[in-house]
Amino acid sequence: MTKVLFMGSPEYAIPSLEALHAHHQVVLVVTQPDRRQGRGRKLSPPLVKKVALENGIPVWQPTTLRSPEALARLREAQAEVYVTAAIGLWLPAEVLALPACGCLNLHASLLPRWRGAAPIAAAILFGDPETGVTLMQTDPGWDTGPIVAQARCAIGSEDTTASLTHRLAQTGADLLIETLPTWLAGEIEPRPQPQEGVTYARQLSKADGRIDWQRSAVHIERMTRAYTPWPGAFTTYRDRPLRILRARAGTDWRGDDPPGTVLTLPEGDIVVVTGEGALVLLEIQLAGKRAMPVEVFCCGQRAFVGSMWG
Repeated sequence: MTKVLFMGSPEYAIPSLEALHAHHQVVLVVTQPDRRQGRGRKLSPPLVKKVALENGIPVWQPTTLRSPEALARLREAQAEVYVTAAIGLWLPAEVLALPACGCLNLHASLLPRWRGAAPIAAAILFGDPETGVTLMQTDPGWDTGPIVAQARCAIGSEDTTASLTHRLAQTGADLLIETLPTWLAGEIEPRPQPQEGVTYARQLSKADGRIDWQRSAVHIERMTRAYTPWPGAFTTYRDRPLRILRARAGTDWRGDDPPGTVLTLPEGDIVVVTGEGALVLLEIQLAGKRAMPVEVFCCGQRAFVGSMWG
């Protein structure tokens, strides 16, 4: 069995780790350090760490791979090939030179489109009809290495980053297991990424989720899906954050009310005026409250319709 060193941290990486464990010998899992999360700020391990330990795979959680100590630790593993999936650590040239069969990265986009940290959210936000996964040979750049294999995946009209991540994670694991034997046999010649069509998906921040009601209803509806589960698409109602969980773009709406105004249409829809069209609200969540259909929320909020959101 091939000795594989796996690097990854979030949910997206889990199917690939499980598939590698089933077909090869995973000698070490490299993942991010435990982080404090939630209201209690308790230390929480990466999801990949939990899976690795459950399967008896050694785990190492460095903060950097640039030190001589990190290089020595990786060399000790004596892996034949490295596989990475959303590790969030930069791999210097000295690390990439260690495995005899190189280092492969499983990126959640059809490169060269959406290089960077948040490719799934970007594909939804910009209305891409499809995305996919790219198995690439890692180089010292950020998602710039030559392409080994790709698999495509359609983006549905109700897909969120959460649902699409789940599908792409499994698609990537299948592609990895299908391609790896041929790669190890030296039968694949990776092809350089095209120079045309390069786009970047930067790291998201909480502020990205704040809704600008001057934008179009189509764009804001995409925000609600692209930013699920995080950072969420949110606005302010009565000085409290209000998250839009589900919505529908109504592009044929016409009226004189300013963007951010909440209205009830003759057919019964509760909408928010936008810079282009109206956003039909379906499910919302006020900070500190449970999520609920907008009709239920309105029953306890008489001033909701007619309010202005900012």
